[in-house]
Amino acid sequence: MKTANIRNFAIIAHIDHGKSTLADRIMEQTETVSERELSAQLLDSMEVEQAHGVTVKSRSVRNFYHGDDGQEYEYNLIDTPGHVDFSYEVSKSLAASDGAILLVDATQGVQAQTIANLRLAVKHQLTIIPVINKIDSLSADVASTEKQIRALRPEFADCDILKISAKTGKNVHDVLEAIYQKIPAPTGDPKAPLKALVFDSQYDPYQGIIAEVRMIDGQLTTQQKLKLMSQGETFNAQAVGIFTPNMKPVEKLETGEVGYLVTGLKDVAAVQVDETLTDAAIPTAQAFPNFKPAQSMVYAGLYPKGDTSYEALKQAISKLALNDSAFHYTPEQSEALDAGFRCGFLGIFHLQIIQERLRDEYHVEVLTTAPNATYHVYLKSPDPKQEYLTITNPAKFPDFSEIDYVTESYVKAVITTPESYLGAVMKLCDQHFGEMVDLDNQQDLVTLTYKLPVSEIAYNFFNSLKSITHGYATLDTEFLDYELVDVVKIQIQINYAAVDALDIIVPRQNADKIAHKLVEKLKYTVPRRLYPMPVQAMVENKSIARVDVPPLRKNAAVNGEKRSISKKQQLLRRQSLNKRQAVKSDIKLPQSVFDAVLNLNEDD
Repeated sequence: MKTANIRNFAIIAHIDHGKSTLADRIMEQTETVSERELSAQLLDSMEVEQAHGVTVKSRSVRNFYHGDDGQEYEYNLIDTPGHVDFSYEVSKSLAASDGAILLVDATQGVQAQTIANLRLAVKHQLTIIPVINKIDSLSADVASTEKQIRALRPEFADCDILKISAKTGKNVHDVLEAIYQKIPAPTGDPKAPLKALVFDSQYDPYQGIIAEVRMIDGQLTTQQKLKLMSQGETFNAQAVGIFTPNMKPVEKLETGEVGYLVTGLKDVAAVQVDETLTDAAIPTAQAFPNFKPAQSMVYAGLYPKGDTSYEALKQAISKLALNDSAFHYTPEQSEALDAGFRCGFLGIFHLQIIQERLRDEYHVEVLTTAPNATYHVYLKSPDPKQEYLTITNPAKFPDFSEIDYVTESYVKAVITTPESYLGAVMKLCDQHFGEMVDLDNQQDLVTLTYKLPVSEIAYNFFNSLKSITHGYATLDTEFLDYELVDVVKIQIQINYAAVDALDIIVPRQNADKIAHKLVEKLKYTVPRRLYPMPVQAMVENKSIARVDVPPLRKNAAVNGEKRSISKKQQLLRRQSLNKRQAVKSDIKLPQSVFDAVLNLNEDD
């Protein structure tokens, strides 16, 4: 295929605006898949995507389209997620594209991720085609939606906005025509040394790492000796191919095309997203600049559960991290839960998806601790070689007597909302210790810029924002810096034994309220025993909240008029301090206990 007839594009949209349905119609009308093979949301093939009805992973597919001008075009469509927690996947997809279709639901109008994804596309300097979807719906307001789109960018003021129904296929042909008419062909030199961008990867137990690549210069063939420029590793290409959407081997990939490369490498850390691929003998002169790495917003511990072994969890996590470059992990040890991993996520929904993928794809059951943010702890007697301690695990938080002061990670949150919701949004930000930086009017929309602590927005902030604005607000966050905070560690003791996996870090002024709510929840979630067990919340070595977990049955030693001396002595021996301290190795906590900690934030 001539480079001039190749088009690489992505579809960007807010969640549930019909992006995957439009991808289905494009594949159907270009006859990429037969009617027998076609199914709803064909590119959303993972179990978690089908269960939640959202796109989690970007996927590419090659389509061949016969234009009305008589020419044949190669359309490389890269599907993208719509949820805010997967904006990094969108960014990777846009880096491999030359244009984007901005899809907006006529029944809902411009919403949160519509603007956030548009900003990403503009940042990558892509040509954008605005399209209104679901025009045949009874609740569609096409005129209002069109007005909202035209207000987004100056170039949208006079451009043609296509109006389609992806469900029925109405006017999708107009979209196919607009792609080759408006999106530019890729630029590159077919005779130059090989230069390709690795924008995604996955692991196959038989073939090793399979890299998804966007060709910039030169060509890529089977058995060609290749070099990864940042890692310096060389290998021979085992196979090259394209997605149709299934993997289909081809003889070579040429300039401007999108496809895959079977590397044969089994080390999951060998190939990184944003890697530059070139010919080992005649390398390209300059590598691609590295992507800005994904900034983890929340951290949580993942530990093997049930019959799952530590090694099985380790292998599953390492392979999953290769497939999801926004997911980070490091090994850690817990006194209560033994060996596991401290993992970084982009948000709570991202954490949930990782849990489900480990279960569904790798058959690994995990126990997940309550998420937390990142803190820098400055000690009164610091190590000369280390200015501060970086704490992502509350169990590692030093004793209060050693701490000089603590700083917490903050983000710049840019919130765009209709003017009618301004008061509610400002109240929400104030409740989460936000500090207003800027306020700007854009016609009927207001853009608020706040400085917010990560610990306050990591849990349920985005869902609360969507709720109070009925989905019309956007949230775009960017890591800012670390700010001085007054926080304390709430340490949970069960039966007088400290359970480090339940430790949480909270603002000092909220510690008393949170501690009482937490022990009350634990009263009903901690597994009962034959005797009452105290659950205490300790702050700076003082108990500030306590409840007793009821026994499985009444205690004969302390109940009724007739007391059994032998049973009472037995109870006292069992409840002695030494016995209680030894019990901590015997404490087995279900996931519901850790969910109780997480739900504290959802109740507020």
